[in-house]
Amino acid sequence: MNTCQIIILAAFVTWNIVTFAMYGIDKAKARKRTWRTRESTLIIVAFLMGAIGALAGMSVLRHKTSRIKFKLLVPLALIFNIGIVIAYFMFIVS
Repeated sequence: MNTCQIIILAAFVTWNIVTFAMYGIDKAKARKRTWRTRESTLIIVAFLMGAIGALAGMSVLRHKTSRIKFKLLVPLALIFNIGIVIAYFMFIVS
């Protein structure tokens, strides 16, 4: 693994941790009945390479699991993210 790939991997892991934290913060705010993160924002961050963090947030924190929008779009975001990773390795790395 070269330096560039390590940086990309670190950014990917960090972004998924941030995404997971966003779901956790929104869950905490839901419990306190205070200002919330928009659902569209949570879905967008999943599509922007944060699907693993979003799925983890949904599973571990049991947040947004009853919303059909999240049940459909977050797994779709994961497929999209996997497609981007595959394209990266097929076209950029090779």
